[in-house]
Amino acid sequence: MSMKTEDLRTKTDDQLETELGELKREAFNLRFQAATNQLEKPSRTREVRRTIARIKTLQAERANAATAEAKA
Repeated sequence: MSMKTEDLRTKTDDQLETELGELKREAFNLRFQAATNQLEKPSRTREVRRTIARIKTLQAERANAATAEAKA
């Protein structure tokens, strides 16, 4: 269920923010499961972390573009 960057680029800022919140919640739950040795799919932790990083990178790109536009 990992999201590709192209899929994320088509989403609005609000959709990205919502997705980020859901992924952070899932990451918390995965950490909790790992701590109690109940983690079914350890690779999911890595997928979630990387998707969070993709979203944050995209948000930073958009913020930098908006700042550049405002200065121009």
